[in-house]
Amino acid sequence: MSATSSTILEERQDQIHRTGEGAIDIACNRESLAGAVSQRACVFCGSRVVLYPIADALHLVHGPIGCAVYTWDIRGSLSSGPELHRLSFSTDLQETDVIFGGEKKLEAALDELIDRHSPKAAFVYSTCIVGLIGDDMEAVCRKMTEKKGIPVLPVMSEGFKGNKRAGYLAACKAMFRLIGQGDTSDISPVSINIFGDFNLAGEIWIIREYFEKMGVQVVANVTGDGRVADIARCHGAALNLVQCSGATMDLAKMMEEEFGTPYKRVSYLGIEDMADSLYKVADFFKDKDPGIVERTQALVRDELNKLMPELARYRKDLEGKKVAMYVGGSFKAFSLVKAFRHLGMKVVMVGSQTGTKEDYAELAEITDPGTVIIDDANPLELSHFIKEKDVDVFVGGVKERPIAYKLGVGFCDHNHERKEALEGFAGMLNFAREIHASAMSPVWRFAPRRANRVNLAKEARKEAVNE
Repeated sequence: MSATSSTILEERQDQIHRTGEGAIDIACNRESLAGAVSQRACVFCGSRVVLYPIADALHLVHGPIGCAVYTWDIRGSLSSGPELHRLSFSTDLQETDVIFGGEKKLEAALDELIDRHSPKAAFVYSTCIVGLIGDDMEAVCRKMTEKKGIPVLPVMSEGFKGNKRAGYLAACKAMFRLIGQGDTSDISPVSINIFGDFNLAGEIWIIREYFEKMGVQVVANVTGDGRVADIARCHGAALNLVQCSGATMDLAKMMEEEFGTPYKRVSYLGIEDMADSLYKVADFFKDKDPGIVERTQALVRDELNKLMPELARYRKDLEGKKVAMYVGGSFKAFSLVKAFRHLGMKVVMVGSQTGTKEDYAELAEITDPGTVIIDDANPLELSHFIKEKDVDVFVGGVKERPIAYKLGVGFCDHNHERKEALEGFAGMLNFAREIHASAMSPVWRFAPRRANRVNLAKEARKEAVNE
């Protein structure tokens, strides 16, 4: 790519690309650059956010208290029943534990917590300290499994092992130990598992309702509103639907290899991808259930008849406005680009924490010339491109919010902390409403950059009238 400014470190140049400026060969899925203060999280955080929504399991962080605090309640994952996942437990390793080892402390913590909370399973997360001092977590977990009669599963997620994506793999390996243990006798031939949805603001309930209307049985949510027993029997489902491909794709591949369960990549964000995902499922089961295609068509038609007139109202104000986005999994970016086109808005910057070369190549195909594509960005780079592109709305997560507000730009939280359901057809309306409220807020007239733009527009109109 061409040089941008001194804001972009030389070592980061190959992780930034502009659509239309030559073939894309973006560097990705590698260690974050030391000193660049990346927005990306560590291996431990990656595993924690995937497993956290399993609501009837105990989640114990074996490490310093700071690791548990860092990942406590960071997903807006709702439960329709137990809420044990909302509690944060840590062995709180101290200096003496580093010297003498923390295995006894871990065993005592599991002993007490399992007796107190009666979980269906326990996940034990290793942190950097545990990897350095060499605690045998496997042995402790094996011993406690035998003692307590529930699965006690080690999650080998030492933060220094790699990046956030490596944490996803650690989480999948831990979950895979559960699969194959449950009874599958009552599972329908027309059945699915929902992978990679974390029930943010209750979104998985919206998606499950669509599938129920189609006549499809949902066996397990992995992991939003998840249950240990459902995951243990999810090998009985006929198909896995993988949404957040980075988080749960490894698990889908493990199940395909071990149990022969096929999988399909889907997205429930935006009109096109939501409808396409439902049609993919209908097409897969049409031989087993001849009426499923017709039911799916009727469902999509009814939802669009309600949605499209509402979107048209918001589009009148949003037409032509510019958007920058920085998301965790790149699958969101594909859907968001399409969703913003329905609102008449132009995406001028898109980045992710965990995208692959294939993901970025696909983004280059669907974005407009000049769009900045960026991997593992840091705050300085995000600020630079927001100003360069003069965007109206920035879509990101809790770490990106201050960047937007400091620059006088509207913000939409599309990460795992959000409280507004944005999936499904109903979610698309919520999304349009939120974007409209943020982009059109009168407060931006008083932000220096925005005020400048408004004044220039007024002057231009005056000149046009005088002429």
